[in-house]
Amino acid sequence: MAGHSSLKVVFAALAGNTLIAITKFGAAAYTGSSAMLSEAIHSLVDTGNQGLLLFGMKRAARPADSEHPFGHAREIYFWSFVVAILIFAVGSGVSVYEGIQKLFHPHPITNPLVNYIVLGFALLFEGAAWWVAYTEFNKSKGKKGLFESIHKSKDPTIFTVLFEDTAAILGLAVAVMGIAAADYLGFEMADGMASIVIGLILAGAAILLAYETKGLLIGESASDELVAGVREIVSLATSVEHLNELRTMHMGPDDVLLALSLDYRDGLPSQQIENCNYELEKAIKLRFPQIKRLYLEVQSQSHHEEAEMSSAQ
Repeated sequence: MAGHSSLKVVFAALAGNTLIAITKFGAAAYTGSSAMLSEAIHSLVDTGNQGLLLFGMKRAARPADSEHPFGHAREIYFWSFVVAILIFAVGSGVSVYEGIQKLFHPHPITNPLVNYIVLGFALLFEGAAWWVAYTEFNKSKGKKGLFESIHKSKDPTIFTVLFEDTAAILGLAVAVMGIAAADYLGFEMADGMASIVIGLILAGAAILLAYETKGLLIGESASDELVAGVREIVSLATSVEHLNELRTMHMGPDDVLLALSLDYRDGLPSQQIENCNYELEKAIKLRFPQIKRLYLEVQSQSHHEEAEMSSAQ
């Protein structure tokens, strides 16, 4: 399940987007701005998305049962994927549609000052929410670059909010430019064009989010650091002759499944092998508590290679 930092990020985004959505809808109704309406829809979709993420985090925290023996941690991946679909279908689709309507039926914006004030406050709120998400994400990325860290991240709640807030800030900038062009230059179509651009920004964010979440849904391996650490622990076990295979898969952000195939030295009594398995499991889980389930297979290297060859045919 997602940790405390994820909850902090989602709650911060939820509070900010709820207030922003209400304000934007009021401003859009008062001024008749298409770009402002697109921004209001964007904030409303983001608010709903944070609600879905919280719902997914709650569902993912449920314990394992007979129908789901590995638990429900992967539900957070499913709901993050749903969020990506909603951003694309609702946020992007409605914004583009509204912009096209405004292009065919342009009309002046009334009281544009209201829009500027609302967008200014929205930028402050979105910026604060973005900073919370980025700060928490930055703690976990280490020396990796931003895009590499997003690709390697196993907690979609944080980078989902980061994507949403980045798209929101870009959308606000576009809305300001569109409203300003319609206000100061008398170019009424600029408002509709800004709405379309906002929709395209949302579409881009949704596609990136869907791509990153898809890998988690299918099943991604654990980090290179974890795999290397497990290999190091196994190499220190004097009873183990050879590590045949090591496979990992993230069942959730902090829930890793580990499977090991080990070839023990010939002639060892079964009790010694059992004790070695127990010590290995203790050492691995102590160093990597995110490994919730560990399965050890005792198999000679030659038998393992034969089994691999037959399964590949």
